[in-house]
Amino acid sequence: MAAEKVKGPASYFPSIEKKYGKPISHWTSLLGKMKSARHSEMVATSKNDHGMGHGHANAIVAQFRSENGL
Repeated sequence: MAAEKVKGPASYFPSIEKKYGKPISHWTSLLGKMKSARHSEMVATSKNDHGMGHGHANAIVAQFRSENGL
């Protein structure tokens, strides 16, 4: 039985881990320190402070906010 294909923001995670050399848990722990920030602020911080591309930053933020009910 084949594994179900990952969809949505999580589909970016393997390439994010490969490109930036850190596990997704690293990025979500950073976002956890700014839970009161808006989605766009979280994306901007990921891009400006950590050099992420917009798509990668947006995917991590979207997944993080969804998992944390934000």
